[in-house]
Amino acid sequence: MKKIAASLLLTISLITGIKAQEQPDTRQLADNLFERYEYFNALKIYQRLAEKSNVDGLIIERVADCYRLMGDYNKAEEWYAKAITYGEAQPIDHFYYAEILLRNKKFKEAREQYKQYYQLENADQLPFKLASVDSAEKWIKNPSNAFTIHNQQKLNSKYSDWGLNFFGNDGFVFTSDRKVSNSKKDTYNRNGDGYFNVYEAENNVVTLFNLKTKDNALFDIKYHIGPMVFTNSGDTAYVTITTTVPHKQLPTDLKTPDNTQKLYTRRLELLIATKVKGQWSSFKSFPYNNLVEYSVGNAALSKNGNIIYFTSDMPGGEGKTDIWYCVKNSTGDWDQPVNCGKNINTKDDESFPSISDNILYFSSNGLPGMGGLDIFRAKGEKATWSKAYNLKYPINSTSDDFYFISKDKTGGYFSSNREGGQGSDDIYRFDYDGPADNTLGFDNPDLASGTNGSGRGKSPNGSKNAKVPSPQPVTAVLTLHKDESIILNNIYYDLDKSDIRPDAAAELRRLAAVLKQRPNIRLELSSFTDSRAPSSYNMALSQRRAQAAVDYLVRLGIDRRRLVPKGYGDTRLLNSCTKGEYCTEEQHQINRRTELRIISE
Repeated sequence: MKKIAASLLLTISLITGIKAQEQPDTRQLADNLFERYEYFNALKIYQRLAEKSNVDGLIIERVADCYRLMGDYNKAEEWYAKAITYGEAQPIDHFYYAEILLRNKKFKEAREQYKQYYQLENADQLPFKLASVDSAEKWIKNPSNAFTIHNQQKLNSKYSDWGLNFFGNDGFVFTSDRKVSNSKKDTYNRNGDGYFNVYEAENNVVTLFNLKTKDNALFDIKYHIGPMVFTNSGDTAYVTITTTVPHKQLPTDLKTPDNTQKLYTRRLELLIATKVKGQWSSFKSFPYNNLVEYSVGNAALSKNGNIIYFTSDMPGGEGKTDIWYCVKNSTGDWDQPVNCGKNINTKDDESFPSISDNILYFSSNGLPGMGGLDIFRAKGEKATWSKAYNLKYPINSTSDDFYFISKDKTGGYFSSNREGGQGSDDIYRFDYDGPADNTLGFDNPDLASGTNGSGRGKSPNGSKNAKVPSPQPVTAVLTLHKDESIILNNIYYDLDKSDIRPDAAAELRRLAAVLKQRPNIRLELSSFTDSRAPSSYNMALSQRRAQAAVDYLVRLGIDRRRLVPKGYGDTRLLNSCTKGEYCTEEQHQINRRTELRIISE
């Protein structure tokens, strides 16, 4: 279920032919075009061949493939239904047919085709795909009422329009393959439309974004340009382009067996554009582009501009395309790329990152979703992230949904090729009308400050409505009752430490005074850690913390026999900062504590 915008995730392959020893026949000509990703031209020939009475199933399959790869999903469904009836049908035809049926919301039929495919191939993946069908059907029946979706008709065209970013005070830039002329040189033979380029919009007036200068012929070449993202200052931009270097400088991927074609790949690269005297006139290559081995593209910048996130299929990732980041060092250069980790990346595709207040929005087809690319969000930074959360319907659909941005948390924009749009990909605005204290109204318990979005977390007994205790000074007087477990005021510990801090020492002195007044009390001092580090290590650390508190009380004159130190590790967290979840240091601090429990009096 790949459309043009999705295939722009990282790799756009352009292919050149070499002279054949003999003139190829009609079928070979169509196959050559298909291998060069020229589906628009190949389809015309395959359709003529499909009209013959003795047509074989492989021709029908190729017609279906062309429609799918060009993004005509209704036609693709029609032709895959035919293809699977032929003896020559490949197992993968059932898979693609299932993907198209899911996209077209034919859930029962999609389940059956997934089962057909996974009986023959990769059976362990069937539960994941069936779960996608179930999720799509369930979420569409129960949409979030907090979101209102609007097609941006004044920006969209009958072509592919996507990747909107903010530009200046009130403007936008976005990527589109709308045709600038009917010339053959302006036609991208993959789908018959134009090449992607960057457009700007102000007051709903759309014009071509001016990157071309008199001294720079880079943007004269007919390859894809976009998307484009800007620093807060607006004088620097990161532009994704298909590399323009001559094909002779690119390695040959393979030669076809009949020696009719040589295939090579034009990968994506990032350009850093700088505005000088009001004109975009300085362009340099992002330092980690590698046109021979992998692609780099689709950049996003942190608010301060010191972290860049991007998509790449460079070695060392989790799957096909991953999200990576670089940190700007003291010299202003970008440090080596680091993978964002397994909470973000999967064995499949992740791309189109954007950042807003330590929340990463991105698209994935490897995480549980509704089919195609789904938009997810995770909280954190760099390589430390909470578990990714699916934004569900109506933000997501059974189609490809991607490039989600938000500036003020009351709304924003995303791109999708869902049904009902004006073209293959359209830009949509969403408005949010949910609780003001819940960032964009996402209803899972981990979004706002690592809790359920209301400033509340889980109490020791699991209640979701108990207020998260604050690590700030508390002046309440200690009261101890039999069988009551309380939190000892301000007994907190530094990360990976069991030392008694000055603030904790003051509280222990208060406790010692109470114990001297009530000499028959026997206490358990229960200590805990946050969720970071292995649980076995945390258990030992919590025991050291409990013992340190006991030892301090003994030095204050309390009989050791009245005190029982007990460590519980990370087993009783007071909030949702579980393993793998991103939380601030203050939120983790809440869990590094000592509680009291009266054993007897």
